[in-house]
Amino acid sequence: MRRHTRTVTALASALLLATAAAGCSDNGGDHGSASGSDRAEQPNNHEVDVVPAASSSASASASASSSASASSSPKVDVKNGSFGKMLVDEKGRSLYQFDKDTTNKSMCSGSCATAWPPFIVTTKPAAGSGIKANLLKTIKRSDGSEQVTYNGRPLYRFEGDKKPGDINGQDINAFGAKWFIMNPDGKKVTTAPQNNNGGGY
Repeated sequence: MRRHTRTVTALASALLLATAAAGCSDNGGDHGSASGSDRAEQPNNHEVDVVPAASSSASASASASSSASASSSPKVDVKNGSFGKMLVDEKGRSLYQFDKDTTNKSMCSGSCATAWPPFIVTTKPAAGSGIKANLLKTIKRSDGSEQVTYNGRPLYRFEGDKKPGDINGQDINAFGAKWFIMNPDGKKVTTAPQNNNGGGY
C-alpha cells in the first residue's frame, strides 16, 4: 500500500498549498475547517486516510465546483486492466464507488467531493460496450446537480488519478469508508491486481 500512501499524501499536500494561496488572497470572509466527520479513523491495514486541511468556505466551494464540473458528453465505458474489467468515464478515467454511500444516495460532499469529484452530468449518460444500460442512471445531489449511478451506487473520479489508466484511489480508506472501482456487473472490485503494471489498464 506504499503507492496509495504516497498518492494520498501528495493529494493532502496539494490541498494544503491551495489553502495557503486562498488565505493570502482572502482578507475577509469566514474560514472553516473540515469537520470531524470528514476525517476517517486510522485503519488497521495501514492505509492512510485523506485528511483535508482547513480552508475558506469560498475556496472549498470553488475547488469542489471546478473538480466536479459536469461532463458535456457523458459516457460510462468498460476497460480491461490489471484488476479485470472496470468502469471508466468517456475520457477513460477510473470510476469509483464509496462504501459509505447508500443506494441512490451520496454521502460525499464538501472536502470529500473535492478529493473525490462526483461524476456530474447535464445530459443522460451513454452506455458503452459491456455496460448494462438498465443499471446506468442518475440521482439528484443536495446541490441540485445530477450524479451518475451504476447499480444504485453513485460514481466518482479521484483527484489523485492524473491520466486515463490511473487507479490510485483503489482500496483507499478516506472520509469514513473505503473506495473501490466497479465491474460491469455493478459490483465493487476488491481483488488484488492480476499483474504488476501498477493497477492500470
